[in-house]
Amino acid sequence: MSRARLGGPVGAAGLVVAGLACQEVGAAFAVLLFPSVGALGMVALRLTFSALILLVIARPSVRGRSRGDWMTVVLFGVALAVMNGLFYEALARIPLGAAVTIEVLGPLVLSVATSRRASSWLWAVLAFIGVFLLGQGSFGELDPVGVLFAAGAGASWAGYILLSSRTGSRFARLDGLALAMAIGAVLTLPLGLATAGPAIVRPDILLLGAAVAVLSSTIPYALELFALRRIPSSSFAILMSLAPAIAALAGVVLLAQHISLIGVLAIALVVTASIGAVRSAGPGATPVARAEPV
Repeated sequence: MSRARLGGPVGAAGLVVAGLACQEVGAAFAVLLFPSVGALGMVALRLTFSALILLVIARPSVRGRSRGDWMTVVLFGVALAVMNGLFYEALARIPLGAAVTIEVLGPLVLSVATSRRASSWLWAVLAFIGVFLLGQGSFGELDPVGVLFAAGAGASWAGYILLSSRTGSRFARLDGLALAMAIGAVLTLPLGLATAGPAIVRPDILLLGAAVAVLSSTIPYALELFALRRIPSSSFAILMSLAPAIAALAGVVLLAQHISLIGVLAIALVVTASIGAVRSAGPGATPVARAEPV
C-alpha cells in the first residue's frame, strides 16, 4: 500500500514539495558560504558542479549542430549565469524568503502576459500588492540594492524560460541544458576565482559547493521528473508556486531570519497569485515559481 501511495498523485505531490525543500536548503547552505567565497564564488561553484554532473549524465552530442543551435544554447547559458548571479547577489543582501518572493514576479508576469485571459492580470496585481507589503518591514529593512538584484533575477528568469523552451526544441533530452550549464560555468568561473581567491579551491569549500549543486539541482530535478510522470503539468506548476513560502521557512529555520505577520501575508498573496496565474494559463502552464531553476 505504501508503494501505491508513493506512486499516486499524493505521493508525487510530496516529491515535488521535497524537491522544493532541497532547493531552499541548498540556497541556505549557499548563503552560509558567502563569507568564505562571496556570492559570485558560490555561483561559480554551483554552476561548475552542476555542469559536471549534467555532462556526465547527459553526455551531449556536439556534432552536426547548426549555427542557430549554438546561438540558442549560448544565449541560454548566458541567461542561466546572469539569473543565478543576480539571485545570489540578492541573497547576500536580503532574506531568502524575500528574494524568492520578488524573483517569482518575473515568471509570473510572463505567465500572465502569455495567457489569453484578461482576468489573468488581476493575479499580477495581487502579486505586486504582496511584494509591496514586503517593503513594509515584514523582513526588517530590505536593502534596495538587494531588491533590485532580486527583481533582475526575476526578469532573467523570464528570459531563461523562453530560451529553455527554444533549447528544448533543438536539443534532445538533457543535451541543451548540460551544454548551457557548462557555458554558464565557463562564464562565471573567472569571476568566482577573482572574487573568492584561493579559498574557492579549499577541499571543504569544494565539498560544500558540490553539496549545494546536488541539493539545488540534481535531487530536485530527479524528484520532479519522477513526479511529472504521475501528475498533470498544471498540478505540478501549482505545487511549484509554494516556493516563496518554503524559502521563507528555510530562511527562518536554517538562517535565523526574521519574518513578521505582514511578511507571511505578503508571501501568501504572491503564492495565491502564482496559483491563480497557473490556473488561468490552462493545463499546459509553465511553473511560475522556482527559487533556483534547473
